[in-house]
Amino acid sequence: MNKYCMVWIQEWCQDNGWTDPFQERREYWAFPPHGVMPMPIPTQALQVIKARKGPSPVERLWFAAVSGVTAIAATTGLWFENPMPLVVAFVFCAMVFAAMDDE
Repeated sequence: MNKYCMVWIQEWCQDNGWTDPFQERREYWAFPPHGVMPMPIPTQALQVIKARKGPSPVERLWFAAVSGVTAIAATTGLWFENPMPLVVAFVFCAMVFAAMDDE
């Protein structure tokens, strides 16, 4: 799952003199000032960006999906007097939050 918005990475690169940011797999790379070889963007910088900006648009979408599925499951479970919709919602939520994990 994409924890950072590419626009945020581009803003950081412009502010710090890095150029041509790109994402490869789950890591962000860019050319440092006066560099001829791309380097990974420092983890500390990514953590600061995340602390300032909060959840990315993709994360917000998944949070909304988790909330919606949970609400529907709770309503359906009460309506049918059956716990299975809550089990399905739990599995969905577990899969989404596992995808959000960095490691």
